[in-house]
Amino acid sequence: MLSGLKTISSAAIAACFAMAAFAAPAAAEDFPSKPIQFIVPYAAGGPLDGMARLLAEKVKSDLGTVIVENKPGAGGNIGASIAAKAKPDGYTLVMGAVAINAINPWLYEKLPFDPVKSFEPVTLVASVPNILIVNNDFASANKINSVKDLIAYAKKNPNILNFGSGGNGSAGHLAGELLNVRADIKSVHVPYAGAAPAKLALLAGQINFMFDNLASAASLITENKVKALAVTTTERSSAFPQVPTMQQEGVEKFDLGTWFGVFTTGGAPKAVVDKLNAAYVKALQDPAVRKNLLTMGSDAKPTTPEEFGELVKHDLAKYKEIVEVSGAKLF
Repeated sequence: MLSGLKTISSAAIAACFAMAAFAAPAAAEDFPSKPIQFIVPYAAGGPLDGMARLLAEKVKSDLGTVIVENKPGAGGNIGASIAAKAKPDGYTLVMGAVAINAINPWLYEKLPFDPVKSFEPVTLVASVPNILIVNNDFASANKINSVKDLIAYAKKNPNILNFGSGGNGSAGHLAGELLNVRADIKSVHVPYAGAAPAKLALLAGQINFMFDNLASAASLITENKVKALAVTTTERSSAFPQVPTMQQEGVEKFDLGTWFGVFTTGGAPKAVVDKLNAAYVKALQDPAVRKNLLTMGSDAKPTTPEEFGELVKHDLAKYKEIVEVSGAKLF
């Protein structure tokens, strides 16, 4: 009798293993069978929000309905934490960014997610340079036409120059502090409640310079309202090829691009992640998407999930040093 029970038990266990083995591929084949939630961890109307909504339309033929929801707050951490805590089935996506996935882990003492383990990378969408812009009147009065001129002025006038940013710990703040360290100058940081008021202060002459996202600063540059001195990436921008890089201007180890891309919840099946990757990589080749990205000063940068994951790990290490250099800390 006991032998028979053992036989039945063994058979039942074997059947369970067999069912489990077939369940995952079947789920991946059926994916998606319901709408997908795409979280944008920033306010509506921004460039990441617009791109998420455009991509949602372009992946419709492959993935069905993708519902974009804005969950702003805490530097993107609120929206990211919702995606991190979702069921790992691929039905929750989040538009991650360098600030959330590579900078915030070093700025905040506690995060409600792990920047690597909590997410499965799907694909990088774009990498956008930041750009150093200077108040026109200040530049004209002091004959500042290059980064070298700005550095020379700062060395002669320590603690006189001030630079604005969208807040403590923002990319603009980190870039300004990195310039202080790499160029051995002393300029004073003035934080604002967002990049928009910082730009208004720059135009009004209340601050001398700032590092802004190229997508945000492009119109000010083309309308000659500010002077553009350099981009912060290792390569020039195709949108402003005449503007050199910081490194070309003699500031070594200065590479601060702003990237953003699609993630899903950590632990999602590889087959599901691969299906999401195929759909979003295809969408990034669409002419309308590429045109939209060009207005941000970037080309589409589709990757494999593995390539995107390596970028996140690389930038986590890079920004650890930069945040330490800046002295920025948020709680």
